Amino acid sequence: MVLRKFILFIVFFSSLLSTVFAQKHIVDSMYSVLSIEKDDTNKAMTLNMLSNRLWRMDNNDTAMAYAEKAEVLSEKLMYKKGITSAFRNIGTIYYNKGIYPKGLEYFLKALTIDKEAAYKKGISGDLTSIANVYYFQADYSKALDYYQQALDIAEEVKDKENIARNLGNMGNIYHKQGNYPKALEYDIKALEIKQKIGDKSGTANTLSNIGQIYSKEHDYSKALEYDFQSLAVAREIGYKSIIALDLANIGNVYTKQKRNAIAKAYLDSAIVLSKDIKGKEILKGAYEVMALLDSATGNYKSTFEDYKNYIVYRDSLINEANTKKTVQAEMNFDFEQKQAVEKAEQDKKDAIAEQQRKKQAVIRNSFIAGFVLMLALAFFIYRGYRQKREANIFITKQKEEVEKQKNIVEEQKKLVEQQKDLVEEKNKEILDSITYAKRLQDAILPPLSLIKQYLPDSFVLYKPKDVVSGDFYWMEKAGGTILIAAADCTGHGVPGALVSVVCSNALNRTVKEFKITEPGKILDKVRELVLETFEKSESNVQDGMDVSLIAISRQSSVNSIEIQWSGAHNPLWYIQDNEIKEVAPDKQPIGKFHLQKPFSTHSLGLKKGDILYLFTDGYADQFGGPKGKKFKYKQLSDKLKEISDKPMAEQKNILEQTLENWKGDLEQIDDVLLIGIRV
Repeated sequence: MVLRKFILFIVFFSSLLSTVFAQKHIVDSMYSVLSIEKDDTNKAMTLNMLSNRLWRMDNNDTAMAYAEKAEVLSEKLMYKKGITSAFRNIGTIYYNKGIYPKGLEYFLKALTIDKEAAYKKGISGDLTSIANVYYFQADYSKALDYYQQALDIAEEVKDKENIARNLGNMGNIYHKQGNYPKALEYDIKALEIKQKIGDKSGTANTLSNIGQIYSKEHDYSKALEYDFQSLAVAREIGYKSIIALDLANIGNVYTKQKRNAIAKAYLDSAIVLSKDIKGKEILKGAYEVMALLDSATGNYKSTFEDYKNYIVYRDSLINEANTKKTVQAEMNFDFEQKQAVEKAEQDKKDAIAEQQRKKQAVIRNSFIAGFVLMLALAFFIYRGYRQKREANIFITKQKEEVEKQKNIVEEQKKLVEQQKDLVEEKNKEILDSITYAKRLQDAILPPLSLIKQYLPDSFVLYKPKDVVSGDFYWMEKAGGTILIAAADCTGHGVPGALVSVVCSNALNRTVKEFKITEPGKILDKVRELVLETFEKSESNVQDGMDVSLIAISRQSSVNSIEIQWSGAHNPLWYIQDNEIKEVAPDKQPIGKFHLQKPFSTHSLGLKKGDILYLFTDGYADQFGGPKGKKFKYKQLSDKLKEISDKPMAEQKNILEQTLENWKGDLEQIDDVLLIGIRV
């Protein structure tokens, strides 16, 4: 007995903990109590506590089994609190699964018993659960009425947990109705109470609601702040449904910000987790946003699939049959309540009348009873006939509606198939054109064998985002000088590749035709040729390139290397005496610019073994890592310094693997080009 009380004491205080470890510890402790408990009342209480904990951890099937055991045992013991707790758990599990009529049925059963016992805290909780069903059936007027009743009783008995819950629920309704200031007012009140009482599941839920309100108000910075706070708390306690909701909300905000790659990553994660926990409401919203995202990025095939999935989950959540069953359950409850009251009053009158009629004849009483029974029988026969007739009418209409929906689905299926064939045909044509464009672009790049011939201790890390690229590398030998450049043209894919052809041609003409070898003057001439090319167009073309261009020439001493360099936006990094140094570029592009000036030429004297790095911005700008952030130049600089003592081929492999690990499952957002040369 002492051991059982000690374990129950541990369970009670462990429930205040909120980590996933604590949740498992609580459940394990409850199993321990159950295995040694001898008292049936305490066993029923423990079964209910275990069921409650399990459905909060989204383990609905196991939770249902324990709730049903608790109900059977409590009924046997006539233990009313055990019965109502079991009914609330069963109702909540049906509610979590989206089976709203069944959920409402059990909540109404619990309410009936709690009203008979005048248990106000239980009544408040039951009213809240009933309101939740109407909320998810989009009957906001009824839901608001039940929440207000529940809030009034909770405030009367000072039940802070249910006060906070109902404030948050009312905030949700105002949110649905578009009254965002009112919704925010209620949610903030609810959040303050939940944080004070340590209700972490409620805190995660309310933080998520506030994030959604700010998203609707287009305050995306605030929305992400609250969404990530909610995600952190939900992950801490293993609250899978809120984790899935937060991932979907974050993906929605990033979609609105047109941060498509990271938005897709969060939406994919939300869909995977929601399918695991059967979260239909979240799946509906996630697929709706994913359809918009795929459409914006030109992925029309996926757009059709996303929209089909959205329709499926939308229709499965709100349907006429569920709504009618919900209304019928409430009507049955009201009728049963009325009968119970009338029966109690009639019994009281009959008891008084019985004392006055004790001397009346048995035959008269029998006649009256028989007459009443006959009327009741006639009433039930008539009511059964009416219900059967209404059921037949309803079934006929349902069959007609099903056939109609079947025809609509078939027509939509044919349309989707036609669109699919069209999209696949267009995709093939586009892919064939892009593949041919890649062959043309490859022709302007110097062979890697030629670069190795003139610069044997070097590497080129070149990873286009798409089949063709806006980044390109260029090399030319002019006398005793080797010229090599890393260039980043406007855009990527086909538009970037077209600009790269123009810029590469301008570099070739400048060196071969105009015989210019000084980097700064080369960039001046290239700008002139690029602008001359684009000015032939009738439209106002703003494209151009950023570039890092270096000229390498050896002096009389074998260990003395003369370097000249010029850059447009992109800097030069070099490692000398184990320190990484930077030469700043001119802050102007090769192209149209409001304050054009001649490009600077920087001269450097390097020693044998020093390393030069030329690069574009694609590597540093790649999203990834544990928080989905940019790699950034500081981290790239640290990595280059760390591996500078390794052979150049090994450096390339390390840099390529580092980028892949950082990117993970996220999409590559830009072309990547990084050239390393040991002089």
